[in-house]
Amino acid sequence: MSGGFSAADLQAARDQREVSLTTTGRRSGKARRVTIWIATDGEHIYVRSGQGMGRQWPQNLMANGKATLHLGGRGVEVRPRHVTDPDEARRTSQLAREKYGSYVKPSKPGEPLTMGETAVFELIPT
Repeated sequence: MSGGFSAADLQAARDQREVSLTTTGRRSGKARRVTIWIATDGEHIYVRSGQGMGRQWPQNLMANGKATLHLGGRGVEVRPRHVTDPDEARRTSQLAREKYGSYVKPSKPGEPLTMGETAVFELIPT
């Protein structure tokens, strides 16, 4: 297993346009499922909130430190690593751009990160 994910998981992350992520509401304690985009470099799996950290799901993910990623017809328990390195965040934007097209606009070195780049998470299977 590369990066902790199976080859099938990594292939599903490459192939699926959208996946679901279930987090636990930080105030309500209820399961919250959201549909999101996913990208992989063939070793790691990344998700991002295009609208930044203001959305509920990234806040819930950070608060609880765990979620269920639904891809390839199964649920995978994951923990998040918030990507805070600007160069790594930009690389994940490039991955997303390659998959989703010019809709994703990576920032350039020396520029402030985009909203999406401030809310990138590597998902790590638990």
